[in-house]
Amino acid sequence: MTLEPFVLSHETTIRLGFFMGVFALVALAEVLAPRRKLTLPRTLRWTSNLGLVLLNNLLLRLLFPAAAVGVAAFCAANGWGLLNHFALPFWLAVPLAVVAMDFVIWLQHVMVHAVPMLWRLHQVHHADPDYDLTTGARFHPIEIVLSMLIKFATISVLGAPVLAVVIFEVLLNATAMFNHGNIRLNPQLDRALRWLVVTPDMHRVHHSVQDDECNSNFGFNLTWWDRLLGTYRAQARAPQETMAIGLRGHSNPLEVARLDGMLLMPFKIEAEGYAINRREGSDKSAS
Repeated sequence: MTLEPFVLSHETTIRLGFFMGVFALVALAEVLAPRRKLTLPRTLRWTSNLGLVLLNNLLLRLLFPAAAVGVAAFCAANGWGLLNHFALPFWLAVPLAVVAMDFVIWLQHVMVHAVPMLWRLHQVHHADPDYDLTTGARFHPIEIVLSMLIKFATISVLGAPVLAVVIFEVLLNATAMFNHGNIRLNPQLDRALRWLVVTPDMHRVHHSVQDDECNSNFGFNLTWWDRLLGTYRAQARAPQETMAIGLRGHSNPLEVARLDGMLLMPFKIEAEGYAINRREGSDKSAS
């Protein structure tokens, strides 16, 4: 495909362009139609959260210069992976690879909630006391590295085309910013969208301090996996505007909203394992 060499050589520019564009749109929507009042100054949280994003990107570029697209190009050149082995048409291989990678991300998200050692790392994401588009990129560097290794393995097994990997990366970043956005959507629009993509109200339930609510709605992009595998929850018990967000017992801004506190958090906060999708005493709201 003539498109693949272009995408491979301009991957960084494409991803950065989409990131900046979506970031600006979601940030504007948060100003025009906010869902909740923020509890901490935006300057404190954005400086720390975006500082973590910058640190993670520098680390990934240092450790993995070729990035995910490099792995995809190597697999294509050597005929590695299921899609290359069966020689599927390009028009079919691309969407299949995107959907398959989304499912692996869903499985990975369930795993980091289920394994205490991984939950210790993932708590950095959940400890944000507020919820806006910068929360969607707030992950500990060790979790980011582990996530990239899982992505490399997935691409190698699938034989995902370069174009599919770039589309997936762009979609994942865009939807993570959107569904972590502090945005008030029209209820009818929200119900329609969440048959396909995760909405802010749907994913905000996942950031509840309540264990049974936190152990639901694991999707970042497609909602199908939560609906099909029994982890979908339409609403939290408390209203969206007042539901408690973050980690129970951890609200000190020095610990949860500063960059140094976030980096040290996995080594200081107790990580308790708990059953996935525990729902004792909860109601299963309909969509």
